Amino acid sequence: MNKLNPFYYLTFSFFLGALSVLSFAPFNYHFISLISLSGLFFIWHKLNYAKQAFLSGLFFGLGLFGFGISWIYVSLHSYGGMPSWLAYLSTFLFCLFLAFFVAIVGWLALHRKSSLFLIPFIWTFFEWIRGWFLTGFPWLTMGYSQVPSSPLAGFLPVVGIYGVTLILTSLALILTLILLDENKRSKLIKVSLLVFVLTFGQLLKYINWTEPVGEPISVSLIQGNIAQDIKWQKETISQTLDTYQTLIQKTKGQIILLPETALPLLIEYIPKTFKDSILKHAAHNQSHVLMGAIERQDKNYFNVVFNLKNDSSQIYRKSHLVPFGEFIPLKFIFQYIYTHYLNMPMNDLSRGSAHQLPMTIGNQNIAFNICYEDVFGEEIIQALPYATILANVSNDAWYGESIAAYQHLQFSQARAIETGRMVIRSTNTGATAIINEHGILEEVLPEFTEGILEGSVKGFKNATPYVSLGNWPVITICFIALLGWLMRHSKLLSILKKK
Repeated sequence: MNKLNPFYYLTFSFFLGALSVLSFAPFNYHFISLISLSGLFFIWHKLNYAKQAFLSGLFFGLGLFGFGISWIYVSLHSYGGMPSWLAYLSTFLFCLFLAFFVAIVGWLALHRKSSLFLIPFIWTFFEWIRGWFLTGFPWLTMGYSQVPSSPLAGFLPVVGIYGVTLILTSLALILTLILLDENKRSKLIKVSLLVFVLTFGQLLKYINWTEPVGEPISVSLIQGNIAQDIKWQKETISQTLDTYQTLIQKTKGQIILLPETALPLLIEYIPKTFKDSILKHAAHNQSHVLMGAIERQDKNYFNVVFNLKNDSSQIYRKSHLVPFGEFIPLKFIFQYIYTHYLNMPMNDLSRGSAHQLPMTIGNQNIAFNICYEDVFGEEIIQALPYATILANVSNDAWYGESIAAYQHLQFSQARAIETGRMVIRSTNTGATAIINEHGILEEVLPEFTEGILEGSVKGFKNATPYVSLGNWPVITICFIALLGWLMRHSKLLSILKKK
C-alpha cells in the first residue's frame, strides 16, 4: 500500500473514520468500530514511514469528528449568530485539533515496527489525555461505541470507558493480525482469544455489582421544548414560566425535575406568584421541585440545579464548564470573537466546587450533574458510593435536530453501567429519559415535544470496581507499557551509537 498514491490510503482512512460514527448512537452498530479500527491498523501495518501513518491517523480523525460532531456548526451559526464561513472554519479547526490525537497515535505506532503491538495502549492513553487537556473533550471516545448492548459493555463496571477502549482496540489489533497471519494454528489461537474476550464480557453483564436500597421513588421529568432561539429573549420569559408552571401542575412524582436553565432567570428574580403556585402543588403532592437556573453570588454567576421547596438550601453548582460556551478560555485571544461574532448568553460563568454532596430526598441520595458533565466518568464517581441515584439536566437544543442529543444520552447510559446506578435525565428538547442500572432505556420522551415523563426509580448501594478504582488502573497499565517501550528503544539507540 505504501507504493500507492497517498490519495488512496488517506481517502480510505477518512472513510473508515466517518464509518466509525455509525457505531455510536443513534445508529448503534457496535461492531463497526471494531472493523474500522482494524482497517486503520491494517493500513498502518502496510505503510513504511511514521509520517504516512501520522497523515493516515489525521484523516481517520477528520472523518470521525467531521461527521460525528458536525453539529457544533449548528450551535455556532444557527444559535450563536456566528457568520457561516467562520462557523465552518471554527468547526473544521476544532475537528482538526481532535484529529491530531489520532495522528499522534499513528506516528508513534510506525515510529518502530514493533510499536504496532502498543497501539491499544497508545490509543487509550491519548484518548484519556483528550479527556482532560484544555478542560477535556472526551466526546466519541471509542469505548462509548459499545454502549449499551455490546458484549464489551460488560467490562464497563470493572474498568470504565477507557478500559473498554483498551479492550476494543486490542481486539481490533487481533483482528488485523488474523488477516495478516498465514499460519492456521496461530490464526485459530487469535480467533479463540477474540471469542473468549467477547464471551467473557457478555458473562460479566450477569453480575449484579450493586443492590437496591430503600423504597423506589416516583419521578416526573419535564421536557419544556423551549426553542433555543427564543429561550433567552426577555419577551418570552413569561411564556416560558407559564409553560413550566402548567407542566408542573400536572405532575405526580415525589421528584419533579426540570431541565438545565429551565428558567432563563437569576434565582432571585423568579416571580413570587410562580414560586407560591409551584410550592402549593409540591406541598399537596409531598413533592420536591428541582429546577435549573442561574445563581448570582456577588460578582459570580453559577449554572445550578436547586430545590425550590427548601428555598435553595439544597443546590448543585456546575463544576465542569463548557469551554467557549460557559467560559472563555484565553480571553486575550478569543474575547474579540465573542464580542463581535457570537451571541451566547451566560458565557462567562464561575465553577462550582468539584466535591459537592448529593441532595437527600426522601430515603435516596441524588447526585446531580449538568449538561456534558456526565461525559466525565471519573468526576461522576466522586459522589459515590454515597449517592444512590444519578440525575442529569441538560439543554441540547443548542445542536438542533442533529445526532448530538442521542450521543449525549449514550454517555449517560455509560455512567449508569459504570456505577450500577439508575440515571434520570430531564432535558429541554430531548432526550428526557429514565435509564436503569444496566444502561437500558426504561422510558424516554420523543425529541422536540413538550411533555412529562412519569416513572419510578430505585436507589442502589455498594460500589462497582470502577467506582472504587476509577481510571487509574487502566491508565497506569498504558503508561507502564509506553514507558517500557521508551526505555527499550533508548537502550537500543545507545547500543547502536556505541557500535
